[in-house]
Amino acid sequence: MSIASALKSLNMAPEMHRAHISVCVCTYKRPEMLRHLLTELGNLKTENQFTYSILVADNDEARSAQDTVEELRRLLPVSIRYFCEPRRNIALARNKVIENVQGEYVALIDDDEFPTETWLLTLFNTCNEYKVDGVLGPVVRHFDETPPAWFKKSKIYDRESNPTGEVVRWEDSRTGNALLRRRVVAADPAPFRPEFRAGEDQDFFRRKIEAGLRFIWSADAVVFETIPPARWKRSYILRKALIQGATAALQPNCDAKNIAKSLIAVPLYALIVPFALLAGQSRLMTLLIKLFDHSGKLLMLAGFNPIREEYVSE
Repeated sequence: MSIASALKSLNMAPEMHRAHISVCVCTYKRPEMLRHLLTELGNLKTENQFTYSILVADNDEARSAQDTVEELRRLLPVSIRYFCEPRRNIALARNKVIENVQGEYVALIDDDEFPTETWLLTLFNTCNEYKVDGVLGPVVRHFDETPPAWFKKSKIYDRESNPTGEVVRWEDSRTGNALLRRRVVAADPAPFRPEFRAGEDQDFFRRKIEAGLRFIWSADAVVFETIPPARWKRSYILRKALIQGATAALQPNCDAKNIAKSLIAVPLYALIVPFALLAGQSRLMTLLIKLFDHSGKLLMLAGFNPIREEYVSE
């Protein structure tokens, strides 16, 4: 074979297959945050180890995110696909985006977050190094505006950070920063259950872990969660605690012992409130969150829905 023929043969050789990751985003009336997220997602490092595309599920029947997606689709060097789930429910929105994934992996990130440029690469490498079914990473608070001192001092919206390789407990799980092998969701046409208006991600991971799947943490796969002023409001924080408590009543660990704990906690925390007020706003709000969480659970168990919205928005 001549040198020219050999070179031609090499040029015609098929490119080695690289895994593909579908990055899934659910959004609801957050165009500026969505624009920021998509822009950052369009510039991720891959080191030629994988390809990726972005899928956006708009949970607004008015399709308020569509213009933003169309704008970024023309500007970014990555494929972006848009879908609308008109029924307002976070689990349904997650199912909508999941049913349209392509490739071997599914990444999950929220519309109020944005990643570091090595985020997806770190999740991918960790998943393959440890040969697990999925990897979760830390979510760090971010403020575009300076919050009140009491809020910044508090641990509200803080997410626990865990060492790389540590096994994920379902109680600590979330979908705000995760990479899953596609087989984790492929067998289930609706992996997220719509009866959960919050905590649908914990319910998902609980069922998968109980089925024998294994998920670990990756300490270096960081994303940042933007906390806007609307979410500093005490009313928003406490309504969120109520709905989280109400959905916790649907979890299987809400047994007699768990209910008894809430029955004791509600009057006890109510008695402590005046003393917490003296200790400062951050201590007071931390206590009130626990009080409203337990109260939401008890109200739901008694047949009263404390928050009728599908989920608490800003």
